[in-house]
Amino acid sequence: MTRIVAVDVHDVRFPTAASGDGSDAINRGDYSATYVELRTDGPHVGAGFAFTNGRGNEVTCAAVRALSDQVIGRTLIGLAEDPAGWARTLTADPQLRWLGPEKGVIAMAAGALINAVWDLRAKAAGVPLWQLLAEMSTDELVACVDFHHISDVLTPAEAREILDRGRLGMADRLAVLAADGFPAYTTSVGWLGYPDDKVRSLAREAYAQGWRAMKMKVGGDLDDDLRRARIIREVLGPHGWLMMDANQVWDVDEAIAAMRRLIEVDPYWIEEPTHPDDVLGHARIRRVINRLPGARCRVATGEVAANRVIFKQLLQAEAIGVMQVDACRVAGVNEVLAELLLAAKFRMPVCPHAGGVGLGELVQHLAIFDYLRVGAALDGRMIEYVDHLHEHFEDPVRVRGGHYLVPDQPGYSATMRPASIAEFAFPDGPAWR
Repeated sequence: MTRIVAVDVHDVRFPTAASGDGSDAINRGDYSATYVELRTDGPHVGAGFAFTNGRGNEVTCAAVRALSDQVIGRTLIGLAEDPAGWARTLTADPQLRWLGPEKGVIAMAAGALINAVWDLRAKAAGVPLWQLLAEMSTDELVACVDFHHISDVLTPAEAREILDRGRLGMADRLAVLAADGFPAYTTSVGWLGYPDDKVRSLAREAYAQGWRAMKMKVGGDLDDDLRRARIIREVLGPHGWLMMDANQVWDVDEAIAAMRRLIEVDPYWIEEPTHPDDVLGHARIRRVINRLPGARCRVATGEVAANRVIFKQLLQAEAIGVMQVDACRVAGVNEVLAELLLAAKFRMPVCPHAGGVGLGELVQHLAIFDYLRVGAALDGRMIEYVDHLHEHFEDPVRVRGGHYLVPDQPGYSATMRPASIAEFAFPDGPAWR
């Protein structure tokens, strides 16, 4: 019987700010991970993390330590018997919930621990996480979901119906993934800190590699945004997919004014056009964009949505046309399961966010599971890809021709290389000394 005997927490930071990698309208940081290892009395170590942007990573590390007593001493069998109930011991701790509830640092720390437990479960089962989830019974999956505060929109019975329906044709969908991979788009061409020549060069290189969907950052000077967008559109041609991401920088009226001009280059979506909690603001932006002549642009958001309740409201208000989920912003795999089921209830395409260290490694499992068992479609669905920092993971993502290849190693692809942890440990690792 595998028992968790210790929780190790590492503050790992990569110096990305100097090169402009990851730069956008509000961020220019050092991609970082609150990296968690669950030590056991067996042969496996569970790995999980929360993604942060540099300063403050020590706060998330401290939050993980504050929650770790809810994990130490637990057995894998015991955790699997009541997965939603155990997750609530982290997200609804009667004292720590005052620092949330179910949002911010505490939710992210809980997610790092919950993700590590799922990594451990998949390693113990000898299969990738996507396969562990896809092959679970409907009752087992429903038992993972916390229906608190979403049962007015999604009931356990409706979740069972979605998951039962997802069993139909699953083998055929898996064959599609094995042959073609999962569709993806690249953000690596369009960071806001890149000069025009670099944007053009990277876009051409990406196109030659088979990428037909590219995302750029906007929210700086509008003339600069439009000029850079024309560069990428020229490379993509009229039929490629160009996405834009404002990273929350605009007020609602600013977003509408900006999109009246940027619509010229036919963007497929505008991501995070305003404050992530402003559900009604997103709804108004979507309504106005839909009325623009010839516009097909959708509103997308979700990478920093705090929890399933925000997603419930975004869907209820018809505020988005693309739903984005993040593996680390919310409280781990359990919370993402609720979000995927909500999206399926509203027939909303899910395009996971992966613009950060290790996020691609995680969300590939979630997107594949969604396709196999929940959403059961690829229309309009893509996983984000950035070509930074994958070399620090033992099971890095693999892409070919603009598609993620299906991971085949046991676990959640979350395990970092020990040498990378040592090199980039903050503040004493050689990279920082």
